[in-house]
Amino acid sequence: MKKGLLIVLTGPSGVGKRTAWQPIINDKDLNLIFSVSMTTRPKRINEVEGVDYFFVSKEEFKKAIAGNKLLEYAIFADNYYGTPKEFVEKVRNSGKNVFLEIEPQGGLNIIKLCKKENDDGLLTIFIIPPSLEDLKNRLQNRKTESEEVINKRLQQAKWEINQSSLYQHVLVNKTNSALDTTKQIKEIILDRIKNGNK
Repeated sequence: MKKGLLIVLTGPSGVGKRTAWQPIINDKDLNLIFSVSMTTRPKRINEVEGVDYFFVSKEEFKKAIAGNKLLEYAIFADNYYGTPKEFVEKVRNSGKNVFLEIEPQGGLNIIKLCKKENDDGLLTIFIIPPSLEDLKNRLQNRKTESEEVINKRLQQAKWEINQSSLYQHVLVNKTNSALDTTKQIKEIILDRIKNGNK
C-alpha cells in the first residue's frame, strides 16, 4: 500500500485558511483526513473539542513535548500549538492523505524533519493576504482578540510571510475570493496525487 501524503497548509493568523480548505476536506478524490492539532489557547465559542483542536493545559502540552509525542510544535501569542505524531503516521500508513492546518513556524519544523528523514511525501501550501492592511481588517472583524494581540499577530505575520518562499506553493487569498483559493488548493493536491506523490 502506498503511504499517504503529508499536506501542510499554513499562513498568518486571520488569512482565511479554514474558510479556504473546509469545502474540500470531505472530497473523495482527495482522500483526506484532517489532523487535529493540540493547543493551550482558550476554546472559542464556535469550536468543538477534538474537532477543531485538542484543548490542553500547558502542563499536558509540555509532557507531550518531553515524551517526543509531537511531529512539530510552536509557541505563538503565548500559547502552544502542536501535531500529535502517532495519529499522523497511522493515517499515512493506511494510505490516506493527512491534511494539517498549522502555524508557519510549525510548518517550517515539518519541512526540516521531512528533509532529514528523506520523506518525499510532503506537500506544502502557504496562504498570504493581499496586504498587511487587509490582514489587519480581517483580524479586527473577527472581534475575538484585543488590539494588543492583533498587533502581535501582525508583527508575527510580517516574519511569516518572509518565510513563504520555503514552501512549495504560495497562494494569495484575496478578500471575498475564498472559493478561488479553495479551487487552487484542490488542483495542487490532485496534481500531486496524479503524479505519484513525487
